[in-house]
Amino acid sequence: MVSDTIQRDITISASIDKVWAALTEEKHIKEWFGDEAEVDLRPGGAIVFGWAPHGRFHGKVAAVEPPHRFSYWWARPADTDPAPGNQTLVEFTLSEDGDGTRLRVIESGFTALSGDQELAVKENTEGWHRELDELRAYVEA
Repeated sequence: MVSDTIQRDITISASIDKVWAALTEEKHIKEWFGDEAEVDLRPGGAIVFGWAPHGRFHGKVAAVEPPHRFSYWWARPADTDPAPGNQTLVEFTLSEDGDGTRLRVIESGFTALSGDQELAVKENTEGWHRELDELRAYVEA
C-alpha cells in the first residue's frame, strides 16, 4: 500500500526569520531548491520551481503565516498546472528551537495521484532528503 504522506523534520542553526526567507523568497529558493523560482507569496498565488534537467513544476500557494507556516499545492508531472489527480500539498512548519529553527515538511496527497503513486512517493522522499540538506547547508553558511 502506498503511503499518502512524506514527513521530514530537521533542525537548522539559524533564526526562524532567516529560514522563513530561504523558504519563501525567490532569490533564496533558487540557491537550494532547483535553479529557478517564481513565488507570488499570497494564498492563491502562483508558484513555479524549475530544475534544468527536469522541467518547471507549477503550483498554487495554499497558506502563508509568517514566519511559522507556508504551504502550497504543486503538480506532477512538470509543466502542468495543479489539479485534482496530479497535485500534492507541501506544508512547511517552522518553530523556534533554542538558537535555531525546527523545520517540519509534510507532503501529502500521493494516494489521490493518477499514475505511478509508488514512484511519486519514492522520488519525492529522496528529493526532500536531498533538498532539505541543501537548505540547511545554504542557511547555515
